[in-house]
Amino acid sequence: MPEPRKQVVAIVGRPNVGKSTLFNRLTGERRAIVEDMPGTTRDRLYGEVEWSGRVFTLIDTGGLEADPSSDMLTSVANQVRVAVEEADMILFAVDTTDGITAADEVVAQLLREGALGGKGRTRRPVIVVAGKADNAARREAANEFYALGFEDVVAVSAVHGSNSGDLLDVILERLPELPMYSGEDDDRLRITIVGRPNVGKSSLLNKLLGQERVVVSDIPGTTRDAIDTEIEYAGRKLVVIDTAGIRRRGRIEPGIEKYSVLRAEWNIERADIALILVDATQMVTAQDLHIAGDIEREGKGAVLVVNKWDLVEKDTHTMQGYLEEIGREFNFMRWIPTVFISALTGQRVHRVLDEAIAVELERQKRIPTGQLNDVVARAVAEHPPQTHKGRQLKVYYATQAAVEPPTFIFFVNDPDLVHFAYERFLENTLRTAYGFKGTAVRLRFRPRKPDEDEKKKRR
Repeated sequence: MPEPRKQVVAIVGRPNVGKSTLFNRLTGERRAIVEDMPGTTRDRLYGEVEWSGRVFTLIDTGGLEADPSSDMLTSVANQVRVAVEEADMILFAVDTTDGITAADEVVAQLLREGALGGKGRTRRPVIVVAGKADNAARREAANEFYALGFEDVVAVSAVHGSNSGDLLDVILERLPELPMYSGEDDDRLRITIVGRPNVGKSSLLNKLLGQERVVVSDIPGTTRDAIDTEIEYAGRKLVVIDTAGIRRRGRIEPGIEKYSVLRAEWNIERADIALILVDATQMVTAQDLHIAGDIEREGKGAVLVVNKWDLVEKDTHTMQGYLEEIGREFNFMRWIPTVFISALTGQRVHRVLDEAIAVELERQKRIPTGQLNDVVARAVAEHPPQTHKGRQLKVYYATQAAVEPPTFIFFVNDPDLVHFAYERFLENTLRTAYGFKGTAVRLRFRPRKPDEDEKKKRR
């Protein structure tokens, strides 16, 4: 039986009224970047809120300007409209320190008239959330917001948590059919899109989803928050994460950009597969290799996605030349599959998810112990390790300890005798025999005496 759809609540309002702080308070996570600067949030952020055993999806949106004066602000307004279309309820955020402003009145009118979305659906309930009400005077001042024409006004201080529980109670009252929290394990495949600024990450995400999911702009650094989107593809549930562009350490500006880069690195940690997006017109840079190194160290799966392939002048040898350069640059990750795409035209974009799913299957491989030791024994016999200070490494036994990533334990006479080159030889041996395309592989070496090994084999 399919799991019932979670109901959706969207936070809207003019810039700098505390929408992201409210989002962080209700979700219990510091996912939205909070800065005392209008326009910090530009894309839609999704999070889950659990309260009284019930769960709903919360969306944080960019600030609505009363009179958008640029293409970027227009894009933000479009993002708010999409969020409202998805929502079953609206939290209209206002600021008790400012009172009712002209911008608040414009937003209120748009909500009342349905101009922000909702055609053909029952009108959504709107709760006015009067924020920054951290003292009695401001809580009293919240009453003036009833003049905006909505039935519910709740005064809160998202920073301190005051009345946030009361707000959640009101939300649940207005969402009586909210499904119970299932508590089931999350078996969704998490795919994060990473890369330098302005290589087309948001464009790729939008093409994969078939909708304008994030703000797309040719201004480097447009995406500053990480955004999770659940989709179904080839019978699998996937969570696709778009992240901010990762700059070189020395070029990271303090403040918002610093937090965005940290968030992008955190999303590598929580992902199963990372799509490393590079620009075909620039090819591989030092920063691309830095990002790839982070992914390898975290033991994640990876797909190298060469974007803007439509902008490259090509002949019959062009792709092979690129693959050879990639092999040289990514010599520490020769196992990574490569897809050449155009996020703008959609060329070969479908192969990105196909490769990600294939990589995940590789990450889940388990090798029977008997087969594994036959392969290892032949490899060691054909290429025995060199001696070091009169001593030679002896490999007695190997077993697979884990998957995601595949992890193997080698029992040897002395782990200190394992040279990096021989460890790489053993890893390549396993890859030749079993593939593991697109995934890191971990080898661990443990000391074991020969007689202990013989006892283990006889069991």
